[in-house]
Amino acid sequence: MLPSCLWRLLIALGVPMGWGPGSDLHHSYFPGWASLVLLSVCALQEAAGLLSLGLVQRWGEQVPRWVPGWGGRRIHPAVALVPAALGALAVTGITFLGAWVWNDTNAANPNSPTGFFGSVFTLTYAPLLLWGPLLGILTVAYWRRRRIHG
Repeated sequence: MLPSCLWRLLIALGVPMGWGPGSDLHHSYFPGWASLVLLSVCALQEAAGLLSLGLVQRWGEQVPRWVPGWGGRRIHPAVALVPAALGALAVTGITFLGAWVWNDTNAANPNSPTGFFGSVFTLTYAPLLLWGPLLGILTVAYWRRRRIHG
């Protein structure tokens, strides 16, 4: 997730990343108001990634003690399982659809990155294809652990 965010952050800062003048991601539009969209996507993506850690950390089973009024309470497994399962399905669908559309449509667009920037784009976004399936594996492991150990 971090590599694709770094790619977006460079665009948000106005660094030319190979997008042509006809693209919404051309460096002439950045920095500016459009940078906020890219920064927001990065923040949401990283927050979702950090929440995935709750499936393997203690705070995914019990609210940390420092949280006022809630500290120390057990978290019902469904509170983590339902969003994690839906998230795994959504991220898998979105990333695989994005990869399919990129290969069929956008790669032929003259405003898309090519050469070095096309390779960097692919390398930074390819790890996202693993996020959904790995989140699914974490979700099943969390479910099994909570089912056995309560």
